[in-house]
Amino acid sequence: MTVFRPCAYALPVSPAAVRADHPGFSFDTFRDPPGQVWADFMHDSDEFVVVAEGRIVIEVGAECADCRPGDLVHIPAGARHTLRTAPERGSVWFYGYGRFEDES
Repeated sequence: MTVFRPCAYALPVSPAAVRADHPGFSFDTFRDPPGQVWADFMHDSDEFVVVAEGRIVIEVGAECADCRPGDLVHIPAGARHTLRTAPERGSVWFYGYGRFEDES
């Protein structure tokens, strides 16, 4: 499964489009202040993240990407991951939990 998908969504990112692309997943929005860090998380379910505003460095296992609006990240269940909002401004991102279809 490809973890990072740059420019997966047109700008401005539509929450309705993100939700429609992830049937069976929960859906919510985070609005983080500059410099917010969510470190070393693991979940029993798969997670998606779509950056809507700002810049977030996202690490999934040994992979890392500087994510910008429109970028999509698939985080497999059990993968350790960290999200760091850039220090110069806050971020808005959409996320949800569920199960990805096998993409192999």
